[in-house]
Amino acid sequence: MNNPAWVVKAVEAMEDYKLLLTFEKGEKKIFDFKPYLKYKINAPLKNPSFFKKVYADGTSVAWNDDLDFCPETLYEESVPFKKE
Repeated sequence: MNNPAWVVKAVEAMEDYKLLLTFEKGEKKIFDFKPYLKYKINAPLKNPSFFKKVYADGTSVAWNDDLDFCPETLYEESVPFKKE
């Protein structure tokens, strides 16, 4: 069975609370996490050193056992990555 396109295969924390995501089919996109920092559940991510501990957990991204994020949202709300 093929995985959906929104499955996150790799993630890298960037400056200004952005994530560089690599999805199932090799597509690279940038997700701006800043708008989600206003939610209480995401408060620990305001700490830049904690934010940078993000990892791909097999389907989406996570920071620890209690804090992860919806992979469909990551895919739908991210923009294509363009090398400068």
